[in-house]
Amino acid sequence: MMIGIFIGNSILLGIALAMDAFSVSVAHGLSDPRMKSARMATIAGVFAFFQFLMPMIGWICVHTIAAQFTSFERLVPWIALILLAVLGINMIREGITKKRDAAGSEEPAGMRFTAGVLFVQGIATSIDALSVGFTISGYGALMAFFASVIIAAVTFVICIGGVKIGQKIGARFTSYATIIGGLILIAIGIEIFVRNLLAG
Repeated sequence: MMIGIFIGNSILLGIALAMDAFSVSVAHGLSDPRMKSARMATIAGVFAFFQFLMPMIGWICVHTIAAQFTSFERLVPWIALILLAVLGINMIREGITKKRDAAGSEEPAGMRFTAGVLFVQGIATSIDALSVGFTISGYGALMAFFASVIIAAVTFVICIGGVKIGQKIGARFTSYATIIGGLILIAIGIEIFVRNLLAG
């Protein structure tokens, strides 16, 4: 019974935490409607990894440097906002350029996400999951580890779905897909910032 509650709570936590990563995954799908399965799995894997890592870092901080961690938490919404806003603006600029260059062409005007961009997105969309360290602080190290694994697994599945949804939309609106994706990133940054501001 207790195991069932633990798994259920971890799944629900994973769903809640994966929403920002899901939205960015949609942006990836929008940008590349022809994305292959390996690329899709890489994107979902990166987001899942960071959604595993951040709660664990938060848990460790709570059990070691709780006071300093609490101070750092105030910077989290600013970091997420700045990172996603910069990525979003660059994506919009790239989309406008590609759209202009692709005028009269049948090729989609998508943006190619580099490993570096994906890495920054992974951090930006999961950094507020550091706070989950407080949520699971009552767990022992092993339970915290398994909770983070479940969160990562849920994130992976949700992000795969997000990419596929983005692909379907992007296939119809290739001319504007990258621009829309950039706007999504900026909107997520603002949402994270406002959510944390209201919670504080």
